[in-house]
Amino acid sequence: MITRALIILNVLAFGCESMDMNRALNLGALTPDSVLVGHQWYRIVTAAFLHGGLVHIGVNMLSLWALGRFIEMAAGSARTLLIYIVAMIASGLGVVYLSSPAYLDVPTLGASGAIFGLFGALFAIGFKLGPPGMRLIRDNLGILILNLIITFAPGLNISWQAHVCGLLAGFVLTLLIYTPPRRVAPVVTDAATGQAYETEYQTPEPPR
Repeated sequence: MITRALIILNVLAFGCESMDMNRALNLGALTPDSVLVGHQWYRIVTAAFLHGGLVHIGVNMLSLWALGRFIEMAAGSARTLLIYIVAMIASGLGVVYLSSPAYLDVPTLGASGAIFGLFGALFAIGFKLGPPGMRLIRDNLGILILNLIITFAPGLNISWQAHVCGLLAGFVLTLLIYTPPRRVAPVVTDAATGQAYETEYQTPEPPR
């Protein structure tokens, strides 16, 4: 399972990082200057597996567990991995190219940009499912709005560039690569008259 594998990679990276936090951040955290001046493009990937503490990685891994399992169930493991990687790269590029000049040497780290990509994928799946998917969108719209409010809240030092670019990348990519299964609605037949009644189609519930 891709979701479990990604969580394990993040936890292993955090374990190695904890042995020498400063060295790990110096070698792997993403700053726009390190890419634009130092041409250290690898930091777009390494920064996505580094975290600033137990709370940081804990919140991100819980989000990855909740979103990743649903996207993997709906779109398959290969597409889920592709969405995660593309959102991770898009969020890193957003940090590099959209950060203001005052933040060119400020490090960014964490998996949240890629996780926002999975959030975008969830909404794209809802749109692709048509009317039955609207419930999925309604059920998660408040959570998305809350996360965006937190992202843009002053004083929290959260990279809106990473979150927004990851979200958009996951949404657009999923619209392009996800094809919903054919809708199958059971038909109930009246034994007396032979008249057929089509029952309501229901979308699968996200894993809990």
